[in-house]
Amino acid sequence: MSIRPRPQVMSLTEAAAERIRALSVASKEIAGVRIGVKNGGCAGMEYTMEYAQARGPHDELIEDKGVKLLIDPTAVMFLLGTEMDYRTDRMRSGFVFNNPNQTSACGCGESVSLKPASEAAQSGSEASEPTS
Repeated sequence: MSIRPRPQVMSLTEAAAERIRALSVASKEIAGVRIGVKNGGCAGMEYTMEYAQARGPHDELIEDKGVKLLIDPTAVMFLLGTEMDYRTDRMRSGFVFNNPNQTSACGCGESVSLKPASEAAQSGSEASEPTS
């Protein structure tokens, strides 16, 4: 009997990894960037990002392209399969979550509607940089 490998919750594009590395230089005492979701916004949920001083006992650790992400355990099923990118255009820059579990987003892009991984559809949304 073979054990099926556990899927990685999230991955990073090189642009996202580069931006997190650049932001983390000033905060050498961090364990990683904690990613989660919370209730809020006009579409129902918002992505969260913050510097984490330590790994929580139930955080999912993702190491990708030299960056450590700590996934809040309550967010794992909503983030499964998500690719995090960083985009810059003429009017704004920010992290973008290409999340197959997202079913809709509000017009401003600040909040999303998410379903657990088994019930999801394809889409994407943006988030601000991590807070300290």
